[in-house]
Amino acid sequence: MGPSEPPVVETRDLEKIYRMGDVEVRALRGVSLTIAGGDFVAVMGASGSGKSTFMNLVGCLDRPTRGNYLLNGRDVGKLSRDQLARVRGRQIGFVFQGFNLLPRTNALENVELPLLYQGVASRERHRRAAEALERVGLGDRLDHTPAQLSGGQQQRVAIARALAQQPSVVLADEPTASLDPALTGSIMDILRRINVERGLTLLVSQHQLETALAYATRIVGLRRGRVCFDGAPGEVTPAVAEAIYGEGG
Repeated sequence: MGPSEPPVVETRDLEKIYRMGDVEVRALRGVSLTIAGGDFVAVMGASGSGKSTFMNLVGCLDRPTRGNYLLNGRDVGKLSRDQLARVRGRQIGFVFQGFNLLPRTNALENVELPLLYQGVASRERHRRAAEALERVGLGDRLDHTPAQLSGGQQQRVAIARALAQQPSVVLADEPTASLDPALTGSIMDILRRINVERGLTLLVSQHQLETALAYATRIVGLRRGRVCFDGAPGEVTPAVAEAIYGEGG
């Protein structure tokens, strides 16, 4: 990030309160983070930590109750629903643990789909989709449907779909949770490679601490809706891990 460029992601005292009848659930309690271009951030936390809520807000899938969220210096809280949809389509790439691929559509068409919604011309859609699939090692599987691909290959298609959008940031929600442990490394290798080679900003929600420490350049730990740790993987001591994942987290 140059000296005049804003952070890709900046949250200021972000709060989210869910109301279920007369009960209030405070999922986030004032989260302030600055994420620069090219960061590879692993968002860690036990169940109920606010991790999923935070990822949803950064992905513009929900709005905060209080606080501000700036994407490339723009306060997205002031955008209309249609404007938010355009931001999601053009600036944010999503990689879901369930892949979210259309079952009767081949790999190339699955990757092209978000570009079709954006109005990208057919030839350019095809070029970007084919290039993205080649980058994740599936250049010879363009015409394969999800049923003809392994789980790891399906997740590669999902990563290619995010890359083809040429987003400012990619959000990966537990991207290896649905995979055999043996495939976790290959998927994380791909994410790290695109982070290093393309300088793409990554936020990965990851439950496995060992995996996050091996691949991310920054660890953000959430506990009870607050940031309890923000630092380099080498700074994660057993005490820090206990703070993130300890009982009642």
